Amino acid sequence: MWLGLNSELAAELEGKVGVVNDVLAGIVADRRWVGPDLRESVRYALEAPGKRVRAAIVLWCCEVVGGRANRDAEIAAAAIEMVHTYSLIHDDLPAMDDDDMRRGRATCHKKFNEATAILAGDALLTLAFEILAKEVDDAAVAVRLIAELAEAAGPAGMIAGQMVDLKAANGEVSEEQLEHIHINKTAKMFRCAAAMGGICGGANERQLESLRRYGLKIGLGFQIADDVLDVCGTSGQLGKTSGKDARQGKATYPVVVGMAKSKELAQRLAEEAVAALEPFGQKADILGQLATALLNRTR
Repeated sequence: MWLGLNSELAAELEGKVGVVNDVLAGIVADRRWVGPDLRESVRYALEAPGKRVRAAIVLWCCEVVGGRANRDAEIAAAAIEMVHTYSLIHDDLPAMDDDDMRRGRATCHKKFNEATAILAGDALLTLAFEILAKEVDDAAVAVRLIAELAEAAGPAGMIAGQMVDLKAANGEVSEEQLEHIHINKTAKMFRCAAAMGGICGGANERQLESLRRYGLKIGLGFQIADDVLDVCGTSGQLGKTSGKDARQGKATYPVVVGMAKSKELAQRLAEEAVAALEPFGQKADILGQLATALLNRTR
């Protein structure tokens, strides 16, 4: 869990993490697996102590619109966490960012092997869409959730961002190009989380637009904060190898615009995220607190 959260936000986030962890554990337990290796690698990746921030946003956005986080939102939160975990497994592979540590533990390919890690990621990605298709009661809602997640995670979203990020290593990157990378690689999944929560809560189009704007702003701010932490944080704080972006020649905000401007941009994005929540009034206080907390996190 992050350090420096106020007690209200910390308790709310801890509660959401508990809900999502229980749903994920139930999904893994309910599936029939061919052999223990795939099951254990998937379980290992999902049980790592992640922040679950995207999943929590799904649940909070459903509450903001509908008054409570319903079962559809819990399934959607689990699905987005599965897709996020798959992306981390694949991101850590030698052909990608080549890391040995994730969330304070050995990466999946180090704990098992590369082939098993690839298949564990594949399993999580496909399972995310299976549970949306089968476990969301209203077929129309399920289709909308599947479309949101597929667009954010696919070739017009996270995959596109990852591809451009790999090509940009050790090359000259402008601030505009870097924003394009981070919006696709990270921010669109946050936007997706907010939209999925709104859909589960029965949001109208105006409400969805506000939630999407919030998600995109908080997602880009989250990634800028991550870039800053890679420079300032230790491996123990981050749960992954610190300073790795610079050693690999990765395009990051501190490299492209400097540390001071990076922090200014993160602050501005947090303010814009909070402003996007104005139509919801005090019901969205926790989401507003989250946007500010991202600036001060140490992991």
